Amino acid sequence: MFSNFFIKRPIFAIVVSIVIVLAGLLSMKELPVEQYPNMSPVQIMVTGVYPGADAETVAQTVAAPIETQINGVDNMIYMTSSSSSSGACSITVYFAIGTDPDMAQVQVQNRVNIAQPNLPESVITNGLTVEKRSDSILMLVGIYGTDGRYTRDYINNYANVYVLDALKRVPGAGQSQVMGTADQAMRIWLNPDRMASLGITTTDVANAVRTENQRFAAGNVGASPSEPGTVQTFPIIAPSPSTDVSGYENIVVRSQSEGSAIVRVKDVADVSLGMKSYQVNTNMNGLPTTFIAIYSQPGANALDVADGVYKALENLKSQFPDGIDYKIAVDTTDFVRISIDEVIKTLFEAVLLVVAVIYLFLQSFKSTAIACSAIVVALTGTFIGMLLLNFSINILTLFGLVLAIGLVVDDAIVVVENVERNMSDFAMNPIDATETAMAEVSGPIIATVLVLASVFVPAAFMGGTTGMLYKQFAITIAISVTISGFVALTLTPALCAALLTHRQAPTKGFFHWFNKFFIRITKAYGGWTKALFRHTMIVLACMAIIFLGIYQMFRVVPTSFVPAEDQGYVMAAIIMPNSSSLERTTSVLEKIENNIKDVPGVQTSNAISGFSLIDGGFKTSAGTFFMTLKPFSDRYKNSETARKESSEAIVAELARIGMTSQLDGLVVPLNPPAIPGLGNTGGFEFWISDTAGGSAKQLQEVLDKYLQEAKKRPELTGLTSTYSAANQQLKINYDRDKAQLLGLTSADVFDTLQAQFGSAIVSQFSQYSRVWFVIVQSAPEFRVKPDDVGKLYVRNASGDMIPLSSVITTEYTNGPTLLPHYNGFPAAQIIGNTAPGYSSGQGMAAMEEVADQVLPMGYKYGWTGISYEQQSAGSSSAIVFGFGLLLVFLVLAAQYESWALPGSVILAVPFGVIGALLATWMRGLDNDVYFQIGMLVMIGLAAKNAILIVEFAVELRNKGLDLLTAAIDAGEIRFRPIIMTSLAFIGGTLPLALATGAGAASRHSIGTGIVGGMIGVSSLALLFVPIFYIWFEGWAEKRGGKSAIKTAAKLSKRGISMTEKLRRAILRRDGSLFDPKATVAVSPEGQVTITNSPGFNPATIRDADYGVPGGDVDTVPATPEKTSAKDVKKPEDSEKTEPSFKDPDSAGKPSSTVQENKDK
Repeated sequence: MFSNFFIKRPIFAIVVSIVIVLAGLLSMKELPVEQYPNMSPVQIMVTGVYPGADAETVAQTVAAPIETQINGVDNMIYMTSSSSSSGACSITVYFAIGTDPDMAQVQVQNRVNIAQPNLPESVITNGLTVEKRSDSILMLVGIYGTDGRYTRDYINNYANVYVLDALKRVPGAGQSQVMGTADQAMRIWLNPDRMASLGITTTDVANAVRTENQRFAAGNVGASPSEPGTVQTFPIIAPSPSTDVSGYENIVVRSQSEGSAIVRVKDVADVSLGMKSYQVNTNMNGLPTTFIAIYSQPGANALDVADGVYKALENLKSQFPDGIDYKIAVDTTDFVRISIDEVIKTLFEAVLLVVAVIYLFLQSFKSTAIACSAIVVALTGTFIGMLLLNFSINILTLFGLVLAIGLVVDDAIVVVENVERNMSDFAMNPIDATETAMAEVSGPIIATVLVLASVFVPAAFMGGTTGMLYKQFAITIAISVTISGFVALTLTPALCAALLTHRQAPTKGFFHWFNKFFIRITKAYGGWTKALFRHTMIVLACMAIIFLGIYQMFRVVPTSFVPAEDQGYVMAAIIMPNSSSLERTTSVLEKIENNIKDVPGVQTSNAISGFSLIDGGFKTSAGTFFMTLKPFSDRYKNSETARKESSEAIVAELARIGMTSQLDGLVVPLNPPAIPGLGNTGGFEFWISDTAGGSAKQLQEVLDKYLQEAKKRPELTGLTSTYSAANQQLKINYDRDKAQLLGLTSADVFDTLQAQFGSAIVSQFSQYSRVWFVIVQSAPEFRVKPDDVGKLYVRNASGDMIPLSSVITTEYTNGPTLLPHYNGFPAAQIIGNTAPGYSSGQGMAAMEEVADQVLPMGYKYGWTGISYEQQSAGSSSAIVFGFGLLLVFLVLAAQYESWALPGSVILAVPFGVIGALLATWMRGLDNDVYFQIGMLVMIGLAAKNAILIVEFAVELRNKGLDLLTAAIDAGEIRFRPIIMTSLAFIGGTLPLALATGAGAASRHSIGTGIVGGMIGVSSLALLFVPIFYIWFEGWAEKRGGKSAIKTAAKLSKRGISMTEKLRRAILRRDGSLFDPKATVAVSPEGQVTITNSPGFNPATIRDADYGVPGGDVDTVPATPEKTSAKDVKKPEDSEKTEPSFKDPDSAGKPSSTVQENKDK
């Protein structure tokens, strides 16, 4: 036998285990650490700017051509875009998990290149960027002035040039960027009044700057071919574009015109060094601040990136100008660190509880140490497999390790307990006892390892985010269990043979009382099982109730994807009235910021005016808050602070402030997404798209009608949409005929409008080793009123100055200032949450039901973010469970060479399922991914316990015991180790169910279900499994016996002797006690003759000592002097109390011949 080699060579076994541990420790150091594995869809973002264009123009001329080309790119799952009246356009393409980000970026870039000829020239001039991007902000760094001496523009430029570049060089932080646009630019602020009085047009200024501000090549002195004797060659340096304001002020716009004076730029404009665009205003605790967002990069170790950022900032701080400082506004890795620390703490708590349970049962330090050695080897060895599979140390793999503690020790406990039982009951020496024990339990150990691996392997083939959640968890456990099986077959028996000794059972004290109590429980368990067996209808009724309960509980327990967590920060979207200016929005955010100071638990408030968190786009009537909360240790130091300062309480307080502070805007508090990278916010993200080509106003009407009906549903709350087609806009009516008569072209008119009321790039200059734009635009005071549009002048073909008011008129109209697209069609996004008492699954179903009722033809709906993943997951969990059960069945069928026996094991699973559902429902938790992962574990554990009973029942049956006695005795023999392993596993899982602090919600979800399930598996299932064995094995033996008799009769006709398999099938055909050595003869007519072996006595088999705890409660299985005092049942008593599985003709006859006709 495999184990005997290691029993005889214990040092070899120890060395193998030490090598595994050392390799595991080395692997652990190489593994990255992160909150979750990279399981958010790959995102590629395309951004561009069409200065001065309204949202509809940007959507039609920029977004639509690019989306048309991108649509259908390989592995794309969906695409969204945002077109703003600030001229900004951003398109985000989402790819399936597992897509190569670099290849996705190349493919999108190629599609964008195809679309470029169809884009406006100014969009191409401003440049299109295609980059890998994540919605998941790892950190938010604030660079701010401490004493008010620096302008916002200076802080922006300093952060952009000196800080951002340094942070991008931190490994893993290459996708960092400034929130908004921080690029500096030379701004030429035009004065239309002075231009008109001097006869200067916008085109004159643009052409002058463009012509004079160029970099020219002037050649070289003495360059080849040169005159003979030339001894030097050097370049001629031409004047470079100016980097100084005065250089632009003195550019000549017009040198002469009928004797008029020279006109320079400073005569018609003010020049200053400013910003490329003014889309956002950012403050931190009321101070002007530039925020640098550090985005998580695929494959990067989040904690290492954060450490690198901290070090880089500390190095930079010594070079900061006086009055400039930094602060980490948001650091999501704090939550990651604390969560992982909490899980590691749970890991140690689980180990201690498991060790305590093992010691309680084994009552020996040596035995406990031997069993617990499996924990060390299996857990550290798991890191080897994780490294080979490119896993990381994250919440999921750590959960797997916590649950593995209870699993990996099970096999070792079974071995140690069986060795001690052999030593005490049969007075064997340690080596013989170990060899005998391994002969008995090697089969069950291999079977349980295969079964547990079979349960988890199907999860490895799941796709999407759900698949990643399952995969990391399930494969981690599968690796641990496989290694623990190896340890149980090698190290554990070697240590048992080398270290265990005979010991006296305690005769007083706690352990004596405990052993007496447990023997009573064991005998009671056997009696209860017998009693149940006699009442088949009660068993069937119980099973029916359990299956009905499972069906009903799945309907009652709410469903969700993953639980919401307190991540140490919250967000708020500020929705201002339509057409609000950036200054008005900033003013409201400052008022909110003052109110937030009094909210308990908030440490830092970070405001971004002009950015819409919900849409991910820029518009002046939107704002965003990121609020960093105080450390978890402060907020959760007692139940009172936990109640008042949890993220949930703070979100509720922000909502109250928004409703009671009489602000101009609407405050929408939001939790961050439960899984970073899946959406911008917590809750669901629902889209209504117009595929019928309707107008923005029609989409608004459909949206309003939908929201009106959806808000009536009790499952939904907090429904909000930022889509609005009712923003005030100024429409220009252009008289083309009159323009032609006046000698004006459309390009002249609208280029002037774009440059003055939008902006126009006219040149470039270099500074700080970068290239910056020179931009012309009207000064702010000349583009405040609608009448200012008509005050602009354009020169016609004859050289006359024509006011725009002569060819255009204006009128007010309504339209969108931010126009989103979903999969290439105009769309409106709705965010919301499910109401208390309802699950996210019920909320999503309600949203879809309303959509089916309300949406007219041509309008579709869809999901993004975590909602898309939840919908995509659909019934995938059920498929995994189904495949898991199927594989368990097939493995057991192969193990036992029987199609019937696996049924008795599989039927133990419902007891675990109902226990898990009841515990989850009673605690008010959801049926989420973590609960479902726990259910996977339950399948394996329920099957494992049943296998231990069935395996021993098969062994006892092979020795000749009748079915009933074999089943009951097997249950009693394995009762102690099963309860021990079950309590050990519950002990290992209990810290998860009772967790507090960061990440507690997910630990509650997985821990509660498993503890409840284990209670069901360790109580009711143990009563029913022996009965299931009798039913299934009895049916199989009866059917197999009939078939065997027919086959043997046919062989008899041909004079061929029957096989051993047929002989045993005939002996076992009626479930009664039999002589394993009996000879069987079958006549050609089917008459069966059974001849028992000489000296056969049924009482010898029935009353043999199989290690069942005796009726004498003072007798303990661990006592070497006393064998197990099994009750000796008299034949006549047995026949009175037990169902008659026995052959009445053979019972009680030492040696006899029994004849039976097959038709009898």
